Amino acid sequence: MPSPLFADRSAPQPPERGMVDALITQTRRLRGDMDAVRRETPLDLGDDDAQLRWQRSLCDLAVSQLDDLGVHLGQLKDGLPSVSFPPAEHPEVRAGRGAASGGEAVGGGARVPLLSRVGSAEWNLLTDEVSWSDELYEIFGRTRADGPLSLDELPSLLPADDQALLTAMVTDCLVDGKPIDGEFRIVRHGDGAVRTLHMMGEPVLDADGCTASMWAVLRDVSALRRTQRTVRENVDSLQHARRLAQAERTVAVQLQEAVLPAWRGASPPLPAGDALDLAAYYLPSASGELVGGDWYDALELPDGQRLLTVGGLTGHGVTATSSMAMLLGALRGMAFAGVRPGALMGHLNQLLETTSPHPSPGSAVCCQYDPATRLLTWAQAGHPAPLLFRDGRGQPLTPPRGALLGLLGAASGAAYEQAEVTLRAGDLLLLHTDGLSRRSATDDECRSRLLSLASRFAGAHSARECVRLVLEEFGETEREEDACVLIARVGA
Repeated sequence: MPSPLFADRSAPQPPERGMVDALITQTRRLRGDMDAVRRETPLDLGDDDAQLRWQRSLCDLAVSQLDDLGVHLGQLKDGLPSVSFPPAEHPEVRAGRGAASGGEAVGGGARVPLLSRVGSAEWNLLTDEVSWSDELYEIFGRTRADGPLSLDELPSLLPADDQALLTAMVTDCLVDGKPIDGEFRIVRHGDGAVRTLHMMGEPVLDADGCTASMWAVLRDVSALRRTQRTVRENVDSLQHARRLAQAERTVAVQLQEAVLPAWRGASPPLPAGDALDLAAYYLPSASGELVGGDWYDALELPDGQRLLTVGGLTGHGVTATSSMAMLLGALRGMAFAGVRPGALMGHLNQLLETTSPHPSPGSAVCCQYDPATRLLTWAQAGHPAPLLFRDGRGQPLTPPRGALLGLLGAASGAAYEQAEVTLRAGDLLLLHTDGLSRRSATDDECRSRLLSLASRFAGAHSARECVRLVLEEFGETEREEDACVLIARVGA
């Protein structure tokens, strides 16, 4: 995997699982070593043991950081959480809410490591002496000449909202002996920049058990908090997008179910003794996430003829399914009004061209079958031709001229020709959309796979059984698009 230092790499790569596991193991080992170091640091410290107190505080902070690192490596291994981050209780402020590492709880309780500049301080209550490290002067924007701030002066650098917070923490430490573990904001001396500090400290008792001084370690966690907010906002944004996508998919599915025939996956209700045995099926994409604009339909027309059609619009979601619903409704209406397949394709093309906003282009095939004469009249608009299976062999019908639907400019005023073929008893007609195979498969490959089913179709007893054979052939395909298949078998 490329080093993250290489900013000119072609694309960001996800962390390798084995590498993350190795980091988790190393972190656990280092955590155990750090515990051993901490155990060797004396716990009973006197007033003159500032160096040892500093060492112990650094050990505690290092252990907290390793705990946080282990949590975040585990999150990296598990992937993006499905729950949203809770809103912050106060901007950049969190005071002693049971976080042993001083980090802010995120998501399921994981803590944010406090990786930033560290300074130390000690306030002697008996001599009023204040001792600051060089790092603490830099954090507060002060110089040695300015001198350190006493506990009484310290709140003057805090915004009004945070002054009571710091006062309460210091009071609890000095009066009740409670350790300090919390955050507050300061306004830096000189540049006026607002910074967020995390403070950890505890009282130091004299021989009589009275508080003699207070020491503390302070971290500038401003950059960390900004990063945390960015992460939280990004996760919130991703989850919002997921919710919107799920809501759109639900609407698209409901719209699709409302307009497609209710007999999908089964045979339609046709008059007793009808000369056509019909069955159809809608195949969703492999992921099930993308709901497209594919359709199939079969209905009896007023003059006794049968209309068979499949088609689809490019695109996904509500836009594609709503355009499909409009197109299928218009197709049904015009077919009932007696419009023939060629003219019907032309009207659908004009409808898409004049609709605003303009829907995505699409393709369709429309067949009109006369049971009395067994004459099939059909037209197509940039769609795969129907496949005719007869006597155990299959072949595609020769398509008449017809451009894609709604292709602005190129298809404006396009003519859609008709073709005719007389069917025989036992013939099987297969109509499908072009999403049956993988996207990498060509139309010729898909057609060859369908034609290879000819002998199995010949041994089938119904159109529904033939649809099952198609599903056996294509049902496990990793389709990136949804698809439809409709089969009509001519009776005696």
